[in-house]
Amino acid sequence: MPRRHGYALFIALVAGVAALTAAVAFAGSLLFTGARAKAAAAPGPQGAARTPAAPAGATGLWLATWTAAPVQGVPDPDAGTDLRLRTVRNVVHTSVGGDAARVTLSNLFGTHPLLVDRVTVDGRPVTFRGAPSVTVAVGGQTVSDAVAVRVAADADLVVALRTPTARGPVTVHPNSHQTSTTELPEAGRPTTDWRYLTAVDVRTEAATGAVVAFGDSLTAGSGSTTDTNSRWPDVLADRLHGRYAVVNQGIAGNRLLRDGSGPRALDRFDRDVLGVTGARTVVIALGINDVQASPQETDPARITDALRTLTRRAHARGLDVVGATLMPYEGHRNWTPARDAVRMRVNETIRAGGVFDRFLDFDRAVRDPEAPQRLRPAYDSGDHLHLNDSGYRVLGSLPDVAALLRPGPATDAL
Repeated sequence: MPRRHGYALFIALVAGVAALTAAVAFAGSLLFTGARAKAAAAPGPQGAARTPAAPAGATGLWLATWTAAPVQGVPDPDAGTDLRLRTVRNVVHTSVGGDAARVTLSNLFGTHPLLVDRVTVDGRPVTFRGAPSVTVAVGGQTVSDAVAVRVAADADLVVALRTPTARGPVTVHPNSHQTSTTELPEAGRPTTDWRYLTAVDVRTEAATGAVVAFGDSLTAGSGSTTDTNSRWPDVLADRLHGRYAVVNQGIAGNRLLRDGSGPRALDRFDRDVLGVTGARTVVIALGINDVQASPQETDPARITDALRTLTRRAHARGLDVVGATLMPYEGHRNWTPARDAVRMRVNETIRAGGVFDRFLDFDRAVRDPEAPQRLRPAYDSGDHLHLNDSGYRVLGSLPDVAALLRPGPATDAL
């Protein structure tokens, strides 16, 4: 074969290999991108799409600074009006700050796809894969792109959104103890529901992880003063001074073993704890509604077994687990000696170890020394079950901050 023909054949072979390699790489990139897109759009745990790309050159860690567990679907209070003229302004309170934010929107209880065509964080427009609007699937959620906005720690933040064609139930977290607003052409209307919004993440270089408070009304803050951020997780966040995030996944009336006010804790744990961005520690304060609310759980072992199950699931994802004893409630309409005996048996098991890594003795901290089955009067909101601001301040002051953020033996009390 002439030399020039050999060179020509060699060049053609190299070019063919290069073309084939490029084609394979291109196809692979399409497959990878498509898989990522499906994962981000699919319903499921909140953590399924928690890491959209940060802007070029960005540094820092993404952490949840605020969360609210979706509780239920309710009729849209503005049905019948022109929803294109309505803006829902969710006011949330941050625990840590950062130089960028992203939001999670939920249609968990919706029965139709949800179009959201405008979202802002403190007035800055938010996009979803570069688009200004997004459609959230029935039962699903979506995470926005990162938006460059300065977010302060321990401050109110406004996440505004518009749902111009909303139909069916609105996914809400009610009884937020925070005043948000709905703006209509004729007037603004205050509300204590958070609508569609379930998380705000920030990019930060100041904080290193998040504590998730997972509980019922005593974590959600029932009995606290609206707009004062007096829930016990707020008190704990104040003590951490923006160095560690604290997010509240309490639902008033929530139970371990039965659905009721929101999905039962065993079913929502993956989304509301394991899916929280940057979660390192979970504080579990649940079980009192299984004891006192109808139908009551009469077997304390079923409650402690459920708590152990949550601990094992958290450990499988590398989280440290802190639990809380169940607080007294004599004087409440549902109290009986038999039910209180179940509560005390649960507490005995928690204190003996083997349920959590460590525990907070909420019971001992707030009970009346003269009548241990009752709340101390100074901490009682008036219904003998929920605390007032002073009582929540005691709970939030209990943890040794350094101990809370490091592993410890199961029998340690914080």
